[in-house]
Amino acid sequence: MSKGKRKRKGNIPMGMGLKQTVTLTQLQTYNSRTRNRRGRSSDQSMAKGECSVAGDLINFLNASPTAFHAVDEAKRRLKVAGYEQIFERGDWNLQAGKKYFFTRNYSTIVAFAIGKKYVAGNGFHIVGAHTDSPCLKLKPVSKVSKGGYLEVGVQTYGGGLWHTWFDRDLTVAGRMIIRDGKGDSASYSHRLVKIEEPIMRIPTLAIHLDRGVNDGFKVNAQTHLAPVLATSVKAELNKVVAENGPDGKSILTDGGKSNESSQKHHSLLLQLLAAQIGCKPDDICDFELQACDTQPSIIAGAMKEFVFSGRLDNLCMSFCSLKALIDATVSEKSLEDESGVRMVALFDHEEVGSSSAQGAGSPVMFDALSRITSFFSSDSQLLEKAIQKSFLVSADMAHALHPNYMLHGGLVIKHNANQRYATNAVTAFIFREIAAKHNIPVQDFVVRNDMPCGSTIGPILASGTGIRTVDIGAPQLSMHSIREMCAVDDVKHSYDHLKAYFEEFTRLDAKIAVDI
Repeated sequence: MSKGKRKRKGNIPMGMGLKQTVTLTQLQTYNSRTRNRRGRSSDQSMAKGECSVAGDLINFLNASPTAFHAVDEAKRRLKVAGYEQIFERGDWNLQAGKKYFFTRNYSTIVAFAIGKKYVAGNGFHIVGAHTDSPCLKLKPVSKVSKGGYLEVGVQTYGGGLWHTWFDRDLTVAGRMIIRDGKGDSASYSHRLVKIEEPIMRIPTLAIHLDRGVNDGFKVNAQTHLAPVLATSVKAELNKVVAENGPDGKSILTDGGKSNESSQKHHSLLLQLLAAQIGCKPDDICDFELQACDTQPSIIAGAMKEFVFSGRLDNLCMSFCSLKALIDATVSEKSLEDESGVRMVALFDHEEVGSSSAQGAGSPVMFDALSRITSFFSSDSQLLEKAIQKSFLVSADMAHALHPNYMLHGGLVIKHNANQRYATNAVTAFIFREIAAKHNIPVQDFVVRNDMPCGSTIGPILASGTGIRTVDIGAPQLSMHSIREMCAVDDVKHSYDHLKAYFEEFTRLDAKIAVDI
């Protein structure tokens, strides 16, 4: 048989999913035949569902340039869905059948829905993910002037592919501490900010001045990554206008003295930030800002099958878990037969080890389990029973490396004998069984023996709380690049799988016996 006539099962052209080349015409022909076999209306319905969930992810990503913004967007969605905000510093007044959430540092958020049949000692069904991503964070003293340019001093956060940050149109986003009022009457609040326009860039050196760059370029994080904000000449002209006003009259405050922030950061940057949120530069007391790519997240590819975006690791899993919880608790009826507590915990600082007051290594989730249990009973032993009845899905993006596991193949269950992932046979079976019941694809992965293995919040939470845990994630390419990609249908598979987990776990877990 000639090479041009070879076919695989299902009339898929030879090479699809393999290393051989498939032309767009072949792919369109295959898609057309597939639609005819399973019914056009069914195919259109599925595609509509995939695009709907992926489109909602795009909205979430574009609203979430930082962990603070991700929590703010999650908070907004939870409130729309009828979740009540509670506060760790206050008393909790909980009720079975109701839904709640709280934030810590405004970069970690925990949401939960209490089943109507819940009693103290029953289990918690949790999905954990994280809100942070590798990025360049502004230094506490970011003011750098060199060679006639104003640069912004940054420090690397996490293990980013830093060469991908060169020649991108960058801006800044994060939170600022703002002073309202003066003297003893002054109060202080944090305000989220994002400058929409590109204001910075990390330029590469021309090849004429670095002839060996294509033979290997190693990024020096200290000397190469400072973004250019402006030229000194233009900035000085702007400073004169800002201080004297367009009519030449002085508008300096505090006796002509500049505030402390202007000694640490370029006044031009402070002016841009102040204008964005509507305050005076002198009212900016401090901030936590990071550089961000201004290119928006999009659905793309010749077949519109990919999501191109920054921060997919791990906002994609944060979004899918949050949407799954909201849609699995959309009405009071959805909690009528639930005897447990459905929970999502989105943590900060996973990319740097989770050891912070709001990271997965903190007691934030254990505190939530304890306070919920103790509200319904004063028996301290019930929390220990609840933990043994609980289950945690640690959701963090996975690498799509051919042919280990593929795009379009559903969530990846991660295994590691050395406990870099917390999955075991029982937890993997539970998660896989839920997928099988709903005809949702799922994959398994173990890292090569000759490669180091990464880790997630799974082992941290499993060892810190004693909760059974499975580590999973949607496959993606270009992880930790400023611009990553994943598959549209894997977003839908992830959402469907996590939603089914919330709805099915209680019944499935009752059928499993291990410690007998």
